[in-house]
Amino acid sequence: MRIVAGKHKGRVLQAPKGRNTRPTSDRTRGAVFNILEHGIEDFDLRGSEVLDVFAGTGALGLEALSRGAAKVTFMEIGREALKYLNNNIVALKVEEQTQVLKSDATRPRASSTSYSLIFLDPPYGKGFIPKALSILTNQGWVTPGGLCVAEEGSDQEVEIPEHFELLDRRDYGSAQILFLKYKGSSPEIGLVG
Repeated sequence: MRIVAGKHKGRVLQAPKGRNTRPTSDRTRGAVFNILEHGIEDFDLRGSEVLDVFAGTGALGLEALSRGAAKVTFMEIGREALKYLNNNIVALKVEEQTQVLKSDATRPRASSTSYSLIFLDPPYGKGFIPKALSILTNQGWVTPGGLCVAEEGSDQEVEIPEHFELLDRRDYGSAQILFLKYKGSSPEIGLVG
């Protein structure tokens, strides 16, 4: 697994063996950032503050930093994933631009900082996306108008909180990627599939 583009292009990221952590593939990550940088109107990754939820190895957030994001906050609860995430941050020498929170994304504390780009890459098939999005917005983590990029198994239906607009949906192998825009109101759940 490598950083696809930007300042750290080609740098190898560490990932644990086994199925407990499932990093987004290089190909999928490259496609996601291509859409963010060229396919989302009025979005500029450069200088943005990013929240990488269910961060795992940190591949999505570290890719964002490589491509010009100003700062990334990583939210992860798994002990093994946190070890690899911290190792990747140190290897890329981006400690000053990152913050790691050992936190359950479905029960985060309130935040005084909101983020314009949020990545959600939870374990597939557990229904974490709607729960995490609703709680994160209610706790102040998401800027009104902010983008959320969520990954789920392509065979799963995803409930989208009502006050999110689905901008795009793409399938990459066994993954579906949803590009959502937060409309800034209290979320209620509605089905999109």
